[in-house]
Amino acid sequence: MAGDGLSEFDAVLAIARRGSFRAAALELGISATALSNLIGKLERRVGVRLFNRTTRSVSLTDAGQTFVEQIRPAVRTLHDAMSVARSQVETPLGTLRINAFAAGAREVLRPLLLKFLRRYPQVHIDLVTEGRIVDIVDAGFDLGLRSADLVPSDMIAIPVGPPRSFAVVGSPTYFEANGEPRVPPDLMRHACLRIRLPNGALHRWQFQKGGEPLHIDVDGPITLDEASLARIAALDHLGIGYFMASDVREDIEAGRLVRVLQDWTPPLAPLSLYYPSRRNPSAAFKALIGMARDFNA
Repeated sequence: MAGDGLSEFDAVLAIARRGSFRAAALELGISATALSNLIGKLERRVGVRLFNRTTRSVSLTDAGQTFVEQIRPAVRTLHDAMSVARSQVETPLGTLRINAFAAGAREVLRPLLLKFLRRYPQVHIDLVTEGRIVDIVDAGFDLGLRSADLVPSDMIAIPVGPPRSFAVVGSPTYFEANGEPRVPPDLMRHACLRIRLPNGALHRWQFQKGGEPLHIDVDGPITLDEASLARIAALDHLGIGYFMASDVREDIEAGRLVRVLQDWTPPLAPLSLYYPSRRNPSAAFKALIGMARDFNA
């Protein structure tokens, strides 16, 4: 949590937004115990309980609801004022908070974000990955990273990263034993590595050829919720996996995995780094935006 004198108020707003001390603590980068102590200290100073706490849930008291409604615009105004002050500093420094989905973060981490940090060592990046799409302004992020077709229309978006597509892959050993699928329905006769989405639903493998979409509900020996785990299973010859091409590009180039059905996996919408219009961006923010605009130049 930034040491800007607003930590207690940021904590209250984060808990109210998340509905959980644990989730708010993760967002703020502190322990749940430290967060609880911070709120307890504030409640003693204010002289009223702000939250109803049980072992299963957290909710605002009536006084807490009034408190949150009154401080939210004031805290945002104060953060904006500090941003204005920081914008007068020419050297990039401070923290940039970015919300992304995991696959997108993996695509830009090395070529953009790590390169940026090496160039500007006084800047700290707080990168949060999650499957759900959040309101980056309300959640206190400076920028978001999503597929271009998912960026809100009121945001400024910068395309970043190479062309994107899904890739269907298996190990040479697996294909030697089982043959290669020639069309997507052939997958129903193969062991496939299933992926569970953040909302709990199983991921239907998406294909398209000649403008006609096709979705396949595959079956197989294991269901996972993280691409890196599915990659391990594919490399261990367990079955066929469905990945972002960027996650398995090095394995394909090295021959550890073989790509199939490539003519059924056309290009996807590009990644976009997006943000709301800002009147007084910090030097760090301007530097990252500048590097992002040069990323595909």
